[in-house]
Amino acid sequence: MARDITQRQPRNDSGKIMRALDQGETFVVTRNGVPVGELLPLRRHRFVSAEAAIAMFRDAPSVELAQLRADLDSVASQGPGPSA
Repeated sequence: MARDITQRQPRNDSGKIMRALDQGETFVVTRNGVPVGELLPLRRHRFVSAEAAIAMFRDAPSVELAQLRADLDSVASQGPGPSA
């Protein structure tokens, strides 16, 4: 659950707020009691090993490349002019 902080708190308590963001905490910034923005922790990219990726797609259906190209060509213009 997001914690409300005033617009001045990021300036006055930046270290404390940054540490809380590192721990996954979310903040709603308010001005005169009215929410005006959010401070959210960044989503960290997670490494997926080759073995895990292969296992995830092992049972996926095969792709017929000629049909895929035909499907893409039917919806995407390859001409040099501007698209509408």
